[in-house]
Amino acid sequence: MSTLDSGILSVEDLEQDQQEVIDKTDIQVLSEQCHELKALEDDIEQIEKQLKAKKEKADKISSEVIPNILAEQGLSSLKLADGSGVTIKKTYSCTVKKDNLESAYQWLRDNGLGDIIKNEVFVTFGKGEDNKAEQLLNLAVQKGFEPQQKSKVEPMTLKALFRERIEAGLDMPPDSFHLFIKDQTKISRKS
Repeated sequence: MSTLDSGILSVEDLEQDQQEVIDKTDIQVLSEQCHELKALEDDIEQIEKQLKAKKEKADKISSEVIPNILAEQGLSSLKLADGSGVTIKKTYSCTVKKDNLESAYQWLRDNGLGDIIKNEVFVTFGKGEDNKAEQLLNLAVQKGFEPQQKSKVEPMTLKALFRERIEAGLDMPPDSFHLFIKDQTKISRKS
């Protein structure tokens, strides 16, 4: 009876099949492909480094060089001869400092801004406790579950709040928030 008839392969059959695969595989081709892959990975890494350097240079020109040149001339925008325009816009960034999370939230609440804090309360139930999952949060506390609470402020909401406050002449505490304002050059292309 052949191995095909029985449907069961012996260890010897598997070893023979494996040897045939190795014999059929051109080890030189495999080696070349491995070297090519490594070279491509090295090229990608180098290109990514070059891209990062170009982005840093573009950011410096956009946020420092062009705004400074325009400011020295007393300009905030400029129309170029080819019809394109150059304007400078302020960009704002504000994030909560992780080590001062509670003080940041307290500051928001104390300044009437607590409504931007998302407050999530959830309870984790074990297997087969679906019926308990339907109960309200205070019922879960009465039953001995420990609710977990998570508060957060959406990054874009916080950024918008920061921009609005700065434009209104108000500030935010730098000990609770990472605050950043920079100029950004916008070049409108002629259509």
